[in-house]
This record gives sequence, C-alpha cells and structure tokens, in this order.
Amino acid sequence: MLKKISILLEMIKFEHTVFALPFAFMGAFLSARGVPDMATFGWIILAMVGARTCAMGFNRIVDRKYDKLNPRTASRALPAQTVKLSEAWTMVLLAAGLFFFACYSLNQLTLRLSPFALGLTLFYSLTKRFTWFCHVVLGLALAFSPLGGWVAVSGSLLHYPFVLSLGVLFWVAGFDTVYACLDADFDAKIGLFSLPSRFGRQNAFRIAVLFHVIAFVFFVLTGIVSALNFPYYLGIIFTGAALFYQHIVVNPRDLSNIQLSFFTMNGLISLTLFVATWLSLVV
Repeated sequence: MLKKISILLEMIKFEHTVFALPFAFMGAFLSARGVPDMATFGWIILAMVGARTCAMGFNRIVDRKYDKLNPRTASRALPAQTVKLSEAWTMVLLAAGLFFFACYSLNQLTLRLSPFALGLTLFYSLTKRFTWFCHVVLGLALAFSPLGGWVAVSGSLLHYPFVLSLGVLFWVAGFDTVYACLDADFDAKIGLFSLPSRFGRQNAFRIAVLFHVIAFVFFVLTGIVSALNFPYYLGIIFTGAALFYQHIVVNPRDLSNIQLSFFTMNGLISLTLFVATWLSLVV
C-alpha cells in the first residue's frame, strides 16, 4: 500500500504543489491582513492539495495514450502499468471529494466558486488537443489560487487585488511555455498544440519572456494596490532575478537545465512572494 501511494504521488508530481499553494496563502494573508485562523489555514491546505491531486491525476488519465507514445513520458505510471486505470480514477474522485468538502467547510462563496476553479483545471488537460493557447488556460486555472485564498478568509471578492491573479496567470503561462519545448517535436508530429510546436522553440522562448515581463509588472502592482512595504519589494527584486536567471540557464538549443528553471526557480518565486507578503504585513 505504501509503495502504491508513493507511485501515485510520483505520478502526479505531488511536490509541484509548491507552485500554487504559496499563492493561496498569499491571498489568504492579504485578505486577513495577517495570519488567518488555523482552521481556515488548514482547510485551504486541504482544498489546494485536493484540487491539484484531482487535476494532475485527470491529466495523467486523459494523456496516457500520448504519454505511451512519447519516449520522455513512456515510463510514467499509467503507460508503464505500475498503476491501474481504476486506481488512478479512484484517486481523482477522492481528491475531488476532499476539495469540495474543504470548500464547503470554509464558506458559501468558496463552495460556489469551487466547480469553476476545479472545472478549469480539468479542462486544461484537454486544451492541447485543439489550441496552442493551452499555456494561458493553465495560467488562468492557477490564477484561482490567490483568489481562492482571499475568498476562504473573507467570504467575499470585495477589494480583492485582481492584479495578483493576473501576475500568476502570466507567470505560469511563461514557465509552461518553456517546459513545453521538451515535447515540441513530438507534439508537432502527433498533432498536439503548444506554442513551441506551432511557432518553434526560439519564438516560444521570446513569448515566454514577454509573459514573464508582464507577470513581473503585475506582481509589482500587487504590492502597490495592497499597500505592502519594503519586505515585499525585496521579494520582488528576488523574483525579478529568478525570472531572469531561468531564461539564462535554458535556451532553445539547450534544455538540459530545464528542471532547475522549471521547478527550482519557480518554486522559489512562489515561496518568496508569499514570505515577502507575510513579512510586509507583519512590519
């Protein structure tokens, strides 16, 4: 059982929850103008874990035939048959149940928004079949993270800094565009859509840079409209450096450092912005 759970967690890259969870905390802390109560904090964690587990499990299920054909992904749990399809569906349904129960335990508005938030994350998994706009759809799905954290605390959208969600949208769209370069040739051959497969790796990198510049501007605006002070802007400086660095360590001709760019730098960005927001509210 422990081995099977370990395989399932690896299948959905559970550690990548670090991308969205700090932004949910950021929205919650901004809404509370400090640390929210521990019960709310706990339900936010459960909601985010449930949503991401459900979405990633669903992604692996609907992409299993493509994953089997792609040499880079053929060793994943479903195409390699180390996890049964029924087991994957069970995990998806249980995770969805956890998400909705956590939202129910928070407040009515969180519950009402939950089908839209989860539905969008599930819809993303289908978008590569018909649009190269898929990276922006993923960004839009993760943009619900800070909004969800805000609503979980306040039960209202009043005064929510939507520039924060816009920052998350373009940040995610940027790094997902870079990551999609790994499968550009396969996607073009098999008929899947992505910016790299449609416009080539070089142009995709340029678009990703544009996305990240826009994201950086929105993150700066978040500090302004939320009346945050110097700790936040120290975090902004680090964020800008991390965004710049991840476009240096990889390029269209050399993707060998993609994990450093994709996971390490972007994980640090989300954690840094959350901690910087927390410190700013404390100061």
